[in-house]
Amino acid sequence: MASHKLLVTPPKALLKPLSIPNQLLLGPGPSNLPPRIMAAGGLQMIGSMSKDMYQIMDEIKEGIQYVFQTRNPLTLVISGSGHCALEAALVNVLEPGDSFLVGANGIWGQRAVDIGERIGARVHPMTKDPGGHYTLQEVEEGLAQHKPVLLFLTHGESSTGVLQPLDGFGELCHRYKCLLLVDSVASLGGTPLYMDRQGIDILYSGSQKALNAPPGTSLISFSDKAKKKMYSRKTKPFSFYLDIKWLANFWGCDDQPRIPLVSSRYHHTIPVISLYSLRESLALIAEQGLENSWRQHREAAAYLHGRLQALGLQLFVKDPALRLPTVTTVAVPAGYDWRDIVSYVIDHFDIEIMGGLGPSTGKVLRIGLLGCNATRENVDRVTEALRAALQHCPKKKL
Repeated sequence: MASHKLLVTPPKALLKPLSIPNQLLLGPGPSNLPPRIMAAGGLQMIGSMSKDMYQIMDEIKEGIQYVFQTRNPLTLVISGSGHCALEAALVNVLEPGDSFLVGANGIWGQRAVDIGERIGARVHPMTKDPGGHYTLQEVEEGLAQHKPVLLFLTHGESSTGVLQPLDGFGELCHRYKCLLLVDSVASLGGTPLYMDRQGIDILYSGSQKALNAPPGTSLISFSDKAKKKMYSRKTKPFSFYLDIKWLANFWGCDDQPRIPLVSSRYHHTIPVISLYSLRESLALIAEQGLENSWRQHREAAAYLHGRLQALGLQLFVKDPALRLPTVTTVAVPAGYDWRDIVSYVIDHFDIEIMGGLGPSTGKVLRIGLLGCNATRENVDRVTEALRAALQHCPKKKL
């Protein structure tokens, strides 16, 4: 029998049924889940180190290689969101004192700067105002000046809606003996990306955007050049949980036998159910075909841009070639508080859109068309909701 009386009673809220609103998620992520992926999340648990689980993990690896367009053997999943994959890349590649060049044209570059500084790297931000992107000439000047071991670029900067061109950057980095790290969390599946052909050494993404899987898992791949840098480092990575040498073995990416069921080398328990969902999300995009997925997002985004401009709204990214198809940014219309517009759309239409993030806060509204949500029907729904919001939300006196 318990010897002490309980001080905390059962929470009343937990004695009621779980209630989830039915919302259309048209922010920059997470996105709505297709029925097949929701069904995968309801399947029974299996052992996290069983042969059946290893088979699922192997299928996931092949799916990542497909969506990344890479043959890298060192391709795996991180048990954590896209932030976790960014941290995994940096803590494994960078050592204290390493020179690190960062394209900081939005919040994700800012996060890379922060993590690099925590590691003790010599961080050199190339800072741009929201909406900016990087040219080969600008990057070459940074490479020549700072002689970094690693360059970070965000392919799809979801805080500003910018699509960073990547052609030529890998070749340029390698000429200066620098590795190229690319964030594709907001772009993967929505716009062309070719890891091997574009010379990307480290590429990562998240599960919850155009892949339409639940948040909490992320995809990452390392070139042989990146692997050599990691495996020849003089110090251990600061993170045990994100140590790629351990994770590579667990995911069958090295030449060693996988960690057995009973072993003193046990690393961590993977999110089994989330991996079911990720496997199905990769299966769906494989069935659709990458090029069809890219076309779907391109056409839906073009239709959205036209509808927004017909409402008199101004697209934040002026150059159409630099607009991220998955996340469109709209300049907050003069006289309006962006929070009023976002609140009106969710309260009256059950549609989620978002304001800016980091350096774009207060400057933009962000509308996401991700995976199964990238349809003309959803564009019509969100633009009609915005039309109503502009009619009913109060305007400030200028």
